Amino acid sequence: MAVDKKKYLRRMRELREDNDYVQKQVAACLKIDQRVYSRYETGVNALPVALVYDLCELYGVSSDYLLGISDRK
Repeated sequence: MAVDKKKYLRRMRELREDNDYVQKQVAACLKIDQRVYSRYETGVNALPVALVYDLCELYGVSSDYLLGISDRK
C-alpha cells in the first residue's frame, strides 16, 4: 500500500494547527531547527522515522493516522 504523500503532509500541518502550535514550537519539541521542520512539513525533505515517532507522541495519534494510512487516530 503506497502512502499518499499529500495526505501525510496535510496531516502534519492539520495536527500542528489543531493543537495551536506554530512550526517553531513543534521544532523545539523535536529538538530541530524551525527551517528543518518546515522542509519536512512541506515535503522538501523526507521525515525521518524517529521524528514520525516523536510527532505521534506529541499529538497522541498513531503512525498510520499521521501517514494517512488510516483515518483512525
